[in-house]
Amino acid sequence: MILTTTETVEARETVEVLGMVRGNTIRARNVGRDITQGLRNIVGGELKAYTTLLSDSREEALKRMEDAAEELGADAVVNVRFETSGVANGAAELLAYGTAVKLK
Repeated sequence: MILTTTETVEARETVEVLGMVRGNTIRARNVGRDITQGLRNIVGGELKAYTTLLSDSREEALKRMEDAAEELGADAVVNVRFETSGVANGAAELLAYGTAVKLK
């Protein structure tokens, strides 16, 4: 499966637009992580636990989007984008979306 942020796949012709596909996940922080990351925030530096949490969330959302595209018989997903939103105190949704297409 080809995933791209561009409108088309270079050197490939789009023969059919199958529609929008998406994948999402909602992840919550944990109390232990909040305490250690709160201390890190005071002294400065990267909040590595949160970086890992968001990175894992992006991968999960991408995988779910790709699975949705495969169910439609797509060869690629173009115009891939990410959105993030808070849904509860300490929890965030990560959404990946794009347009599933068939290629020649």
